[in-house]
Amino acid sequence: MSHIFPRHTQVELPVIKGGEGCYLIDRAGKHYLDGSGGAAVSCLGHGDPDVTAAIKSQLDEVAFAHTGFFTSEPAEQLADLLIANAPDGIERVYLVSGGSEAVEAALKLARQFFVEKGEPSRHRVIARHQSYHGNTLGALAAGGNAWRREPYLPLLAQTTHISPCYEYRGRAEDESAFEYGQRVANELEEEILRLGSESVMAFIAEPIVGATMGAVPSVDGYFKRIREICDAHGILLILDEVMCGMGRSGSLFAAEQDGVKPDMVTVAKGLGAGYQPIGALLCTAEIYDAIRDGSGFFQHGHTYMGHPVACAASLAVLTAIFERKLISRVTEMGDKLQSALEGAFSQHAHIGDIRGRGLFRGIELVEDRARKVPFDAHRGINNRVKRAAFEAGLICYPAGGTVDGVQGDHILLAPPFIIEDHHIDEMVSKLETAVGTAIQSA
Repeated sequence: MSHIFPRHTQVELPVIKGGEGCYLIDRAGKHYLDGSGGAAVSCLGHGDPDVTAAIKSQLDEVAFAHTGFFTSEPAEQLADLLIANAPDGIERVYLVSGGSEAVEAALKLARQFFVEKGEPSRHRVIARHQSYHGNTLGALAAGGNAWRREPYLPLLAQTTHISPCYEYRGRAEDESAFEYGQRVANELEEEILRLGSESVMAFIAEPIVGATMGAVPSVDGYFKRIREICDAHGILLILDEVMCGMGRSGSLFAAEQDGVKPDMVTVAKGLGAGYQPIGALLCTAEIYDAIRDGSGFFQHGHTYMGHPVACAASLAVLTAIFERKLISRVTEMGDKLQSALEGAFSQHAHIGDIRGRGLFRGIELVEDRARKVPFDAHRGINNRVKRAAFEAGLICYPAGGTVDGVQGDHILLAPPFIIEDHHIDEMVSKLETAVGTAIQSA
């Protein structure tokens, strides 16, 4: 009998034994194509010798030193590399152990920034419906996914939400994509005015919505308008790139493609590629200077933040991404993946939309394609797809509640940056089988 408390208490999982490139291998020897990188994590695939060597080398020097007493060479080098490639204005890196921690740090830093500036009335956060920012209480409060929030509502800080930029379902027939983006972006200003701008400290959003909607990018001009609104009201713009950043969408920071400069940006997942737990909050000099010149102390922290071994692993991951020119490869292979998905599913009666950027792609399943009617949630289509794909030897990331937190199903794909053409063929073929099996069995 296992003493592990698993994510799902009624599912018996195979035991992982190894990993090679784009595949994971269980104890029975079965190979699984990692079509989602776990949860958009394993960007270099499994068993990368350079990253493994960097981890071993750092262990030979020192494994751990608390950041209350020391900094470390890997942490300093990693921060330098991130800032050298970050959006203009971003100058400081706060290293943590994962995405939820990075978002928690961002929210707390936003609050302390305004306290240090003498604006203590600013405490409210505005986010978007159908967003996901993590599972710790602050991050969960910021998120806009109904079923994730519902059990914990009495514990959550008050946050308000506006519409997502969800062109497939939100754009009216008589408006252009740009007009649609401006319309939903302007909801932010309406909400700021409703709350009173003196009470709002930040707006947080994913440049490409991942887990809760399935690789939904914004339309052109949306985030530029969001930036204008934030500037007009003195509000911080926090971009959550935990899932879509670090090259996943075809640029190191996803915001590059939207032409927008955040005040803070959170990253994780691909930052460590699964080799060590790591995340980071990056912020502007203005925010850092307010703390430095005020109290001098950010009232936050975790024991394992800036862990030398995690930083050494992350430094090796980013070095590999740059030296192997993998970001341009993400664009190339992402285009091939999109073409393959469209070839297999563009005329499928139950596929409503195929979307995304780079190697971050989503497929939305519908019962009625013409009217965009989702499957009844009780049919559990997304869970059926996940099980059928796994049985076929494909790991993908289906989820439900795509439309409103309850209804809707999608499949998220985020394969390693090292995929080859034959991996795409295998992924799409097995996905076709899984979708067919899931719908027929529902």
